[in-house]
Amino acid sequence: MSWLELVLVAVGLSMDAFAVAICVGLGLRRVRPGHALSVGLYFGMFQAAMPLFGYLLAGLLPASILAFEHWVAFAALALIGGKMIFGSLGAHPRESISLGAGRMLPLALATSIDALAVGVSFAFVEVAILPAVLCIGVVTLALCMVGVKIGGVVGVRFAGRAELAGGVVLVLIGLNILRQGLGA
Repeated sequence: MSWLELVLVAVGLSMDAFAVAICVGLGLRRVRPGHALSVGLYFGMFQAAMPLFGYLLAGLLPASILAFEHWVAFAALALIGGKMIFGSLGAHPRESISLGAGRMLPLALATSIDALAVGVSFAFVEVAILPAVLCIGVVTLALCMVGVKIGGVVGVRFAGRAELAGGVVLVLIGLNILRQGLGA
């Protein structure tokens, strides 16, 4: 696999994380560089770790386990998106969301499950796995940092409507992952 192909794979894998990072930015009252770095690190580390995990376990995983990955991603994104939608409907002032592990780990896991399948496929093609996962992680980190900033700019301007839109986007991403996983 050439470097160009690898970068394109990395960008493709990071698109769900990028969209979710925008949604996270929508929920922040004020985006600071540390917020963007934290979100980028969560998503980047998971996007790098999952293909490595898939690569290492390629010979051990029965195909039946991978058949459920889309359900896990859908459930996590739908629950978090639903909570954002419900929160946006209240009459309370906009508060900054938490970037703690309890919120970020499920998001990072849900957006990186497809990278597990890519890692399994890497085991069957000529790929230098360590440079590949490093590339995926760095591309995801950078795109997610930009996504948080974009979401923060939009969120300040549109407040409650932005949180509602962010929740809807998360649910739609989850539905799209489910649709793709079911082959529809």
